[in-house]
Amino acid sequence: MAAFIALLTDFGTKDSYTGIVKGVLFSLNPDLKVIDLTHEIRPQDINQGAFILGTSYKFLPTGTIIIAVVDPGVGTERRGLILEAGEYTFVAPDNGLLTFPMVYEKGWRCFEIKNSDYFLHPISTTFHARDVFAPVAAHIAAGEPIENFGPLVHDPILIKMAEPVLLEKEIKGQIIYIDRFGNLITNIPGDWLRHKRVSSVKIKDHVLPFVKTYNDVPPGKGAALVGSSGLLEIAVNKGNASHFFNVNIGEDVLVQVT
Repeated sequence: MAAFIALLTDFGTKDSYTGIVKGVLFSLNPDLKVIDLTHEIRPQDINQGAFILGTSYKFLPTGTIIIAVVDPGVGTERRGLILEAGEYTFVAPDNGLLTFPMVYEKGWRCFEIKNSDYFLHPISTTFHARDVFAPVAAHIAAGEPIENFGPLVHDPILIKMAEPVLLEKEIKGQIIYIDRFGNLITNIPGDWLRHKRVSSVKIKDHVLPFVKTYNDVPPGKGAALVGSSGLLEIAVNKGNASHFFNVNIGEDVLVQVT
């Protein structure tokens, strides 16, 4: 049975880890179609992995099985999970990586991965992506019911996310992600700005215009706009906003609206 499997990891491409995981998948199901969502999550950065997964999975083909592995607790008592949420299935460690689909989707079901009949043996304490998550995903793609892998889970770990605050004339938010271009992604939904007039966006002591495209300001100048994630972001045209404003994740952002 052909199926799509997407991979999101912090493995990078220098080592053989990513290739080995793909090898396991194709060994068990040669007809699989594999999508490399990214392997460049910062090592052990669960929050970044959760954000990238949450802003990406809905653009995958419906029915895709997503293996998400950012797993600093590999080999410990942390659980492995199968999450059925919306039109997608996720296979991942229970460490908050699956926070966004659990928040976005209603009526999800979650199971602990316990049935070792589906694992590769012997099981390494440092490479569950190879020995647990990949074979489990391949079996799911072949039609194995997710109920067969273990018991229901009612208390998966969720990341505590900073919530934006909507007031009458201002919105308070934070930087929650910085992409490779240095754009500063906030937690402020673009939908909050759709029917409002944004007079300015402030970060530190910088007051920025609210625009539609990066090129609406001259090169080297900063601006705020709604990016492809659907969230407000701060950018520098042909520059790096993270370096320009000398800020990091957690920095406050204030939007003045009327």
